[in-house]
Amino acid sequence: MLLKEIKTIYHKELDAIYPKEEVDSFFYLTIGHYLGLERFVLALQPDLRVTKAEEQPLFEVLAQLRLEKPIQYILGSVHFMDLDFRVNEAVLIPRPETEELVRWIIEGHKNRQTAFNILDIGTGSGCIAIFLAKALEIANVFALDVSEKALEVAQWNARKNEVDVKFVQGDIFQTESLQEPFDIIVSNPPYVRMLEKDGMKPNVLDNEPGLALFVPDDDPLVFYRRIIEFAKGNLKKGGFLYLEINQYLGSETKALLDGDFEEVELRKDIFGNDRMLKGILKVESPVW
Repeated sequence: MLLKEIKTIYHKELDAIYPKEEVDSFFYLTIGHYLGLERFVLALQPDLRVTKAEEQPLFEVLAQLRLEKPIQYILGSVHFMDLDFRVNEAVLIPRPETEELVRWIIEGHKNRQTAFNILDIGTGSGCIAIFLAKALEIANVFALDVSEKALEVAQWNARKNEVDVKFVQGDIFQTESLQEPFDIIVSNPPYVRMLEKDGMKPNVLDNEPGLALFVPDDDPLVFYRRIIEFAKGNLKKGGFLYLEINQYLGSETKALLDGDFEEVELRKDIFGNDRMLKGILKVESPVW
C-alpha cells in the first residue's frame, strides 16, 4: 500500500475525534517510531510503498487512537527536552510546561562550580530528575515517588539516558527527611481539582494515573503545603524551591511561601498561564 494512502485513512478515521494537525502528528510519530521515516518523507517520495508487515503496526496504532488512548502510551515513549523517555499508564506524560520549569532551574544553576544536591518530589517518569542530572553534571540528584511502578519506569529511563539518579520510594506525607540537605528541591505534584475534570480530554481522564493528577476541590493545595513544610526542614539555608502549579491558583500557591522564603517569583508558561514558582529559603539573621 502507498504510505500516503495510510495517511488518508488516518484522517478519515480520526478527524472527527482530533484536530487535523494532531492527526498529522500522530501519523508522523508512528511512521518515525516503526519505520524510521522523517516527517518530510512523503514530500520527497510521494509514491513510497510499505509492505504488509510494515503496515500492520501502523493500523494497530490507528485502532488504539480511535479509542482515544494517548499516542505516547501507544508508542511507549515521549520526547522531553533533548531526551527520549519510556512512559506507560503508571506515569504522567511529560508536558511542554514542565520543560520550561527544567530550563529555569538549569539557567539558574548551570554555573555552579561545586557539587550540590537536588531532590525531585513525585518524580513519575523521572523526566525532571534525569534531565537535570544530564545537564548539571556536578549535581547529586535524588528522586522520590510513592509509586513502585512509576519508579520502575524512572529507573529504566535513567539507565537508558546514562545518568545516576538515586531513586527513593516514599510518601511525601510520611517522609520527614532523606538524610541529605538539599540545595534545590523541585516538584510537579498533583494539582488538578476534581471540578476541572469537565475541561479535560478523555484521552487524559481515561488513561493517565489519577493519583498523579487530582486533588480534592476543598483542599487543592494539600501537596504544596506539605512540600513547602518538607523543604523548610530539608533545604539548606539559601536553598531553592521550584514548583509547577495549577494555573488558576497562582497567587494562592505563592502566598504559601510568604514568611519563610524570599525572592519569590511566579512565572507564566508559553501559553500565558501562571505555571511556575521559585523561592529561596531565608537565611536566618545571626543572633548577637
